Amino acid sequence: MTVPDRNANNAAAVTSRAKQDDASLGEVIEFVKQYAKQETVGPLKGAGSWLAYGAAAALAMGLGLMLMLLGVLRLVQTEWDRAARGSLSWLAYLIVLVVTVALLAFTLMRIKKTYLNKEPTT
Repeated sequence: MTVPDRNANNAAAVTSRAKQDDASLGEVIEFVKQYAKQETVGPLKGAGSWLAYGAAAALAMGLGLMLMLLGVLRLVQTEWDRAARGSLSWLAYLIVLVVTVALLAFTLMRIKKTYLNKEPTT
């Protein structure tokens, strides 16, 4: 009858436990990588598209408002003869400036602060 070698069994147990630890360490590293991607790359992509749509909308809105205000200026200069000539030629520009400030004030009043600070829902 042979007596099993305790050192051999301990060595095998330590080796298998080390392999399990290596596997779990690799899994932990993989989980950390996935978590980091989920919490950083995903929101950044969402923010990037949000900023891109916002910038495109601002550009389109700015161009449209500029053309509209230019049309108001030409309308005032064409229809109101005194605003196009003489000492009151600056009045048409003042009217367009007042319309611009009114549109700007209306736009700024429509921005809701609570919406800007809202947490994104996923």
